[in-house]
Amino acid sequence: MANHPLAMVLALFSTFGFGAAFVVTDFALRRMPPRLGAAFSIPTSTLSFWCLTPFLIDPADVDVEAAGLFAGVGVLFPAAVTLLNFESNRLMGPNIAGALGGLAPVFAVPAAVLLLGEQLRILQLCGIAAVVVGVMLMYRGQWQAFAARGPLLLALPLSAAAIRGLVQPAIKLGLQRWHNPIAAVVIGYTVSSVVLMLAALVPGQRFERGFDLRGALGFAAVGLCNGSAVLSMYAALDRGPVTLVAPVVAAYPLVTLLISFAVSKRERIDAPLTAAVTATVGGVVLLLLG
Repeated sequence: MANHPLAMVLALFSTFGFGAAFVVTDFALRRMPPRLGAAFSIPTSTLSFWCLTPFLIDPADVDVEAAGLFAGVGVLFPAAVTLLNFESNRLMGPNIAGALGGLAPVFAVPAAVLLLGEQLRILQLCGIAAVVVGVMLMYRGQWQAFAARGPLLLALPLSAAAIRGLVQPAIKLGLQRWHNPIAAVVIGYTVSSVVLMLAALVPGQRFERGFDLRGALGFAAVGLCNGSAVLSMYAALDRGPVTLVAPVVAAYPLVTLLISFAVSKRERIDAPLTAAVTATVGGVVLLLLG
């Protein structure tokens, strides 16, 4: 089912969804803690996916091995990644957390080459490098300050990036057996919802803030943004190689940056930031040409 132009369009849509989610998360976290918020975010996406299931999944087409792989992925993604992203967002803000999350191709591309036998052309390799470098340069002046606060702080978003990156080749393997992205998200999100709701119900936990209606609505919006982004990413993986999809999706910190600037006006546009944006966009163009 290779269709690289459509895969590129779907990957770009995923990029916008993930980028917007980081900004909305920043607002939602002001009212509810990460673990409690995740218990609203992912189940909201799961419910929306289940509403589509009767129309898009034929029980006769079910592949048990692929379904098992999707369920296994659901234990970590999006459950663990959501918690890591929320906590990173709370501690570091949406821009830095998002930028570190943009390192997912560093993990996804080698895994795709090893597990799936995907090939890298020189333009693709240059495009991947440009996206990663551009994303990292966006917040070049803030890395040292965060690193000085301890490696654990940087480990949170880096762990999320590693999981997101390694999940993509795994999902691609499942989609090669069962070409149904909605099945992949329904199964994975259902498992993640169960994991997160059980985690939220563990007795003895103390949340610095409890339930807040506006916070819950905010996290529900985050869930819809992330859910649509994940579905688009899986659909892109069903139609194109990981080496194309992963770097394009990893450009989402650019979307986060632009939305943050539009909403808060806190970002200053200078020459280094312009160079970072140019490198990121240029990397995506190289991927398209490759």
